[in-house]
Amino acid sequence: MKFLFDDAAFSFQALRTAGHAAYAGADLGEVLAACRNIPDGDEEAWCRAWTAVAERLHRVGAEALAAGHRVSARESLLRASNYYRTADFFRVEDRDSDLESARLARCSRQTFAQAAQLFDTPVVPLRIPYEDSTLPGYLFLVDDTGRSRPTVIHHGGYDSTLEELYFMAAGGALRRGYHVLAFEGPGQQSVRREQGLVFRPDWEHVVTPVVDHALTRPEVDPERLVLWGTSFGGLLAARATAFEDRFAACVLHNGVYDFYEVPLRGIPPYLGEWVTDGRDDVAGPALAVTLAQSTQARWFLRHGMWVFGAKTPPEALRACAPYSLDTAAALITCPTLVLDAENDLPFHGEARRVYEALRCAKELMLFTVAEGAGEHCQEGAALRFHQRVFDWLDERLARA
Repeated sequence: MKFLFDDAAFSFQALRTAGHAAYAGADLGEVLAACRNIPDGDEEAWCRAWTAVAERLHRVGAEALAAGHRVSARESLLRASNYYRTADFFRVEDRDSDLESARLARCSRQTFAQAAQLFDTPVVPLRIPYEDSTLPGYLFLVDDTGRSRPTVIHHGGYDSTLEELYFMAAGGALRRGYHVLAFEGPGQQSVRREQGLVFRPDWEHVVTPVVDHALTRPEVDPERLVLWGTSFGGLLAARATAFEDRFAACVLHNGVYDFYEVPLRGIPPYLGEWVTDGRDDVAGPALAVTLAQSTQARWFLRHGMWVFGAKTPPEALRACAPYSLDTAAALITCPTLVLDAENDLPFHGEARRVYEALRCAKELMLFTVAEGAGEHCQEGAALRFHQRVFDWLDERLARA
């Protein structure tokens, strides 16, 4: 779906940002005004335009809060958080040394934290014990009664932030009586920035400590615990569920079977062979040409270098190789919902591949272009997407 830009990466990211309007994370007029000032493919202009609108709303939120306008402050700060995230998205040249990227990410976290204090329902910031460190999270509660309820444990994927998870799942979950424990793991945004931890394929070692922590909370019903992974997180969640048996259901949003094959399908076969064989003397220059020609490829590989701790684009591609469900899919035992999107071309066929490999109770749920939900992870169609997923969860957990 073309949305405001011819550049596919810009179009999708603008749709992603606008789609969070369903839970007060954007306003369509602001999105249109910001994008009007951005030439196609101009990453510097992208950052400037989104930073400007984020900073304006940050000021509006602070002024509203000082004047005692709680709802206005919350709504302004939520949008500011989303727009700061958007402003930072394409700043992947050297994230570890990019002070402006660090500032934008910090502002996104801070504005969301300020907004969360103004919610009508309780929001509990978490530091979840993990190995010799902790993982950041939020526990979004339906109310303050302490009542035990079904609880979704939610993590993102390759590039989502902890704060964005509210718009992706928690907003819809709270309306339906689900608590949500959202967290970031190794390789993901603030954990990568602040602790230097990169992705790991044995994701069960990340999820199990989160489950342990969740079950210390009286609000969490241990018999109605759901794992939900978004985007690349769909693969990670499937891997975790294969080795963690305390879940009543799992949502793969969307299904991804092999994270190495996905980027390889986007480059010539001979180049894929060079990468796989470690022939970086020829693969490196060839990938440099690809980087120069495609915003999406440049972002994917540069971001991959950061989240996997790779030094070169070929290394970043090879780092994707261990992320496969070859040995894990058949081990999942809980009912599993695999989401698919009709227009999710980079991941075409991945969800069905996951579905066919599963041996548990399962369902493949396709979202179409005709219903406006055919893009990757149903971006731009949050209400339709949540309606179908939570109706499925309601039915499955009622049987638990």
